[in-house]
Amino acid sequence: MPRNTSTNPDIRAARNELGARLRDLRRAAGLTGQQLAASLSWNQPKVSKIENGRQTPTDDDVRSWCRATGDDRATDALLADLHTLQTRHREWRRVMRTGLAAEQTAMGRQEQDIRIFRGFQPTIVPGLLQTPEYARGIIERAGNGPASREEVDQVVAARMQRQNILYDTSKKFRLVLTEAALLNYVSPPTAMRGQIDRLINLAMLPNVRIGVIPFDRPYTVVPQHAFWVYDDHLVVVETVSAQLNLAQPQEIEQYTKVFEAMALDAVYEDKARNALARMGRQIADRE
Repeated sequence: MPRNTSTNPDIRAARNELGARLRDLRRAAGLTGQQLAASLSWNQPKVSKIENGRQTPTDDDVRSWCRATGDDRATDALLADLHTLQTRHREWRRVMRTGLAAEQTAMGRQEQDIRIFRGFQPTIVPGLLQTPEYARGIIERAGNGPASREEVDQVVAARMQRQNILYDTSKKFRLVLTEAALLNYVSPPTAMRGQIDRLINLAMLPNVRIGVIPFDRPYTVVPQHAFWVYDDHLVVVETVSAQLNLAQPQEIEQYTKVFEAMALDAVYEDKARNALARMGRQIADRE
């Protein structure tokens, strides 16, 4: 598992994007990198490093850059991007420091304050719905997963503990899965069939609504990756290297719209149960 933020591709991409936006401001102002540096009493390499994503600017750096390029209107949006980037750094460092089992526990604490969960998953069954056997298969095959059997046991146990929240009827869960998420060969067939049965049972809970998008249903929006929308204030995206917490209003609005589009593409109740039963039979044929 990577041990520093420089190996996180998502953080690196966010830093590059912020640098590109700052570079656009400089060019729009008709300034060279050397001229901007001189106006800010910086050395020129600092400008180059920020623009090319090799250095994260501070809040004061962003404010000074906007003033020097004559575009104070861009300050708030750029600071929001910077703070999102800083949050990603903190989240990544915390995962690396505490380990995956502790991260599951931390996620469970975070979920206690959430009332409406909206989750979309195109590749695997989400952790809140997994059986222990299926979870073990996922964790053992994760590219950044635990190295030892003991660590795997700890992560599985912590994930199962998190699932108690499903029985809290003050909370609502809306989950949409693609057929691929249910048929991808990520665990032994016996574990995958057990997972199908688990989903059928969970869908009967009064506060849990599970939708399935079969292969023969056209997508309104092409799915890009898994994500969660928590209430109306946070989007969570899990990547290979980190969990990203996105809190900018425009991001939350965009992900909510995508989720609602995916939800309309899905089938529910009897149609979902029939689809799940069919997939269970397909999985049984692998044994």
